[in-house]
Amino acid sequence: MVRSDIYELEALLESKPILPGKEALAVKIREELGEASEKLGHHEHPGHLVGSHLTVAQIHVNTARALLLQAIPPDEVLPLLPGLVGVIREQLREDDPRRVHSEKILHDGTLDESKVQTILDAVGVSQLEALREHLRVGSFVRIVQVVTAGLAALAVTVGVLTAIWPWLVPLCFIPQNPPDSKKPYRVVCPVYSELVTSGPSFLPSENYTAVAQADYAVVEVAGVLAASISATSALRRINGTATPYPVPVSLALLKLPTGALTAVLGLLVMRGGFIPGLSALDSTAQIIAWALVFGYSQQLFTKFVDQQGQVILDAVRGPLSGDPKARGTTASGVDMAHT
Repeated sequence: MVRSDIYELEALLESKPILPGKEALAVKIREELGEASEKLGHHEHPGHLVGSHLTVAQIHVNTARALLLQAIPPDEVLPLLPGLVGVIREQLREDDPRRVHSEKILHDGTLDESKVQTILDAVGVSQLEALREHLRVGSFVRIVQVVTAGLAALAVTVGVLTAIWPWLVPLCFIPQNPPDSKKPYRVVCPVYSELVTSGPSFLPSENYTAVAQADYAVVEVAGVLAASISATSALRRINGTATPYPVPVSLALLKLPTGALTAVLGLLVMRGGFIPGLSALDSTAQIIAWALVFGYSQQLFTKFVDQQGQVILDAVRGPLSGDPKARGTTASGVDMAHT
């Protein structure tokens, strides 16, 4: 879309008459369009364009369009006036004097250079408000991505450490005859279960002989699988966005390492007897099943992040949101507020 705007402005610059004394603006317009094209250059950013590049490119396009509207006669600007006022209505309040004055100009249906400057000033403020909203979205996405990376690193660290020292904090349960009863008892772990006939020992490795190095890894994988189902169901409540920042994808990825950790923490809470009646699981299948439940339950924590993400997306107004007066009046050729 940004590249098509560049082509459109280049065509308008070649086809529209330039006011006497405004030739320097035409030179500056070409410079701004060149800067925008450079930001979109695939040879510099192979494979993808990050949101910041698209935002900067759109800023250059908006600047070029504003300069073009100043360089051409007011009669050439008049057909674009409804779209410009529509952009203003999307971002400015009804009582904003710049919006009030712009709507009055639209109602009068006449333009001169001073009125064009008034319209462009209001559009510039609208662009600034839209840019702030987009930057807020970008900041939110970066925070979510950093937290996701941190939780993922923590989940991997837990899996590695427990593989090295599997008896450090075992995820095992003893359904019957605890070790201090000096009777045979069964130890049930996420991977194996074993009947122990010997008496208790001061060494955890002898009391929990069924412990496996992959216990935590299996539980974390089960948590990730359950969290992925939760992420899929949560996406249906997230509206799309016209911003170049992947808010829904970032929120979905956050759930995966969170599910791995909540699966582990939930089983540790059960093993500690914090939940009455659920401190002694009978089989490895039950342990995996509860890991799935706890992995899915990460939604209880991440739903607040989902809500904040939706609030931020709602704040980024589009052509069909915001003031109903603006609906249907924003022409694609003057969509200057969407950076």
